[in-house]
Amino acid sequence: MFVLPFLISFAVFYVYCIFSMVGMSFQNVQTGAFIGLKNYKIVKNAVFIKSLKNSIFYTVVSCALMIPIPLILAALLNSREMRAKTTFRSILFIPALTSVVVAGVVFRLMFGELPGSFMNQFIEIFGAKPVVWLRNPVTVWMALFFICLWRWTGVNMMYYLAGIQQIPGDLYESAEVDGASRMQQFFYVTLPLLKPTAIYVLTISIFGGMAMFSESYMLFNGNKSPNNVGTTLVGFLYRMGLEQNQLGIGSAVGVIFLIIVIGINLIQLTVNGTIGKKGKGV
Repeated sequence: MFVLPFLISFAVFYVYCIFSMVGMSFQNVQTGAFIGLKNYKIVKNAVFIKSLKNSIFYTVVSCALMIPIPLILAALLNSREMRAKTTFRSILFIPALTSVVVAGVVFRLMFGELPGSFMNQFIEIFGAKPVVWLRNPVTVWMALFFICLWRWTGVNMMYYLAGIQQIPGDLYESAEVDGASRMQQFFYVTLPLLKPTAIYVLTISIFGGMAMFSESYMLFNGNKSPNNVGTTLVGFLYRMGLEQNQLGIGSAVGVIFLIIVIGINLIQLTVNGTIGKKGKGV
């Protein structure tokens, strides 16, 4: 009885929507006619291919940033020598509580084209000329990864910190008695016992990277960017399904997105031993 409200909402707002999306991907939604795989021909579209590449690139780089950096911060905040731990935890976690709309507007102003924008004033200190940040592919990705780090570092850090605090202190004391340095304790005690937490962080980071949309939408003040440099797979889905009212094609893109994300996560869960090994499966 207690879990029934969750099960009902999950069935209505998730399970039903997934099956409905799959069904619409084989239809002309306007007429309701079955058209087979016609909507899936969108995979040949140049913008779809570019948006898929953008999403994969963003996911790979964001994971490369969002796995080790929060881990290092969590280890530092858990250190006995660290002062003002609560203050630093709050400072790092506050961005996660900030509205993505507000954050997007602020970063759009920071990376503005005018010489008076924050980033142009910053690089002017080093003698550089003003940069049109949101029109060059390199600087666009710099801005997107900067937002990613600013917004999600604190969240992943808290996951790691919770995992570290679950490690028995006796293990560190034993390692210290055996002559292990702090660095050796980190590599031979902390990291092995943090594997479940790291796998969880990697899994949600993959999904979060592939599903990135709001940051790009707010940074460019709409679902548009020069030469689609910031268009992601979800952004392309939004463009086809809602902006152009082609719900059948948008549903097909959604099915493809779902298959890709599930496939990537199944591969990484198999590689790291979470599934596929007797006695360790989930």
